[in-house]
Amino acid sequence: MATKFSKETYLYWYELMQLIRQFELTAEEKYKMEGKIRGFFHAYVGQEAIAAGCMTATRPDDMFITAYRDHGLAIAKGVSVDSCMAELYGKATGCAKGKGGSMHFFGKKENFYGGHGIVGAQIGTGTGLAFAEHYKDTDNVVLCFFGDGAARQGILHESFNLAMLWKLPVIYICENNNYAMGTSVERTSNVTDIYKLGAGFDMPSAVVDGMNPESVHDAIAEAVKRAREKGGPTLLEIKTYRYKGHSISDPQKYRTKDEVDEYKSKDPISILKKNILDNNYATEEALGEIDARCEEVVANSVKFAEESPIPNDDEVLKDVYMDQNYPFIVD
Repeated sequence: MATKFSKETYLYWYELMQLIRQFELTAEEKYKMEGKIRGFFHAYVGQEAIAAGCMTATRPDDMFITAYRDHGLAIAKGVSVDSCMAELYGKATGCAKGKGGSMHFFGKKENFYGGHGIVGAQIGTGTGLAFAEHYKDTDNVVLCFFGDGAARQGILHESFNLAMLWKLPVIYICENNNYAMGTSVERTSNVTDIYKLGAGFDMPSAVVDGMNPESVHDAIAEAVKRAREKGGPTLLEIKTYRYKGHSISDPQKYRTKDEVDEYKSKDPISILKKNILDNNYATEEALGEIDARCEEVVANSVKFAEESPIPNDDEVLKDVYMDQNYPFIVD
């Protein structure tokens, strides 16, 4: 089977996707079985190929910003697994000092700007990040991720309009996993092909297979090239599927077991593994060693989180921004 991607790329994808998968499954276990993790928890299981393909098509200086299903993208961008697990535990060593939790992962030095709990908020913020790069005349690009539910928010249209008007270096990525919480795409809009929303702004748009990193890489690389060359934004509807519920507490009564099983037969890690074996890039034994390495990294992150301290009480009001001279506040 001929392929344009190198052995190293395939193995990088495989290890990253396995690391994300193992992190999510282990964190879910700590949440459900041991009560070590509380609050909201939105797993990325099934969507790992998107993170993998985006990483190989971008540079470290490029920025990622996303919604509350953020663990996988944070890990892909280089936020340490230890600090991610510690954040889920609410510990001071977490990537948001234990004050953000599952929905608010953050990594400034990794150019990972969250983790946003308000539906669609990151679309405006991501557009603002892109405006800053445009203003500074860099060739950095912003990848702004959101779900199919957030595609119905008004801020999307306002952001699209300005991004096209100013030719901002932003790639809008709708991770369409078919359901906004428990509501199918078909029940939320007459326009079910989300990529078509770009047409109203003459924005280059496309549909992408989100179940394999090759397709994701190709689409992102093309959009990144356009943005770096001052050609403006792109909208990509990346079709994927989450195997877990919207959140851990989701009973998933809105979809059938057969539907979930059908998508699991297209599991991105299984497909990638087959490609690696078919191309003789690695043996089953070598892939097993990668699996074991990922499991060890995640196991160590649990130990790190459990042994880390909780935040001190004096952290409560730290990192809360207030402008003492804000002109519109009067007595």
